Formats: sequence, structure tokens, C-alpha cells
Amino acid sequence: MLESKFQANLVAELKRRFPGCIVMKNDANYIQGIPDILILYNDMWASLECKKSASAKKQPNQEYYVRRMNEMSFSRFICPENKEEVLNELQQTFQT
Repeated sequence: MLESKFQANLVAELKRRFPGCIVMKNDANYIQGIPDILILYNDMWASLECKKSASAKKQPNQEYYVRRMNEMSFSRFICPENKEEVLNELQQTFQT
């Protein structure tokens, strides 16, 4: 599956799981390595870096920004292989 197709399906699923959330796609050209998606939900936020597979190559700075944003709130690499696990963790975070 292409990363763009996975990302489009993921955005639709986020909107179903978290009614009323705002999902924004970040511009990779603005800050190189910033996660693909920002989710705003109630008074919380999360970011997700989409990959087409668990073995997909990570771009420079992606690990740094995912780690840094996770320290601030919630951030993960997400791919088809770990999607359910990450979304379940996100749901737990948003319910806190």
C-alpha cells in the first residue's frame, strides 16, 4: 500500500474514532522531519508519522521530532503493522 493511501485511510479512521477532532497534514517542506499528521482533540494533541511499512526508511530528523513531540504530548511512527496498537495507545491518552 502506498503511504498516501494509508495516510488517507488513517485520517478517516481518526475522525471516526475521535468525533470532533481536527486532523491537519503538516508541510514536510516547512520543517524537515516533522510528523505528517497533527490531531487536535478537546484540550489535547498528538502527532503521527506515517510509514507504508514497518521497514520503511526514516528521513533525517524524523526520530528526533517524534521523540521530542512524544515528550510534550503523544507522538508515534504508525504503519499498517502497528496501526491498531498505536490507535489504542492514542485512545488511552485522549481518555486521560
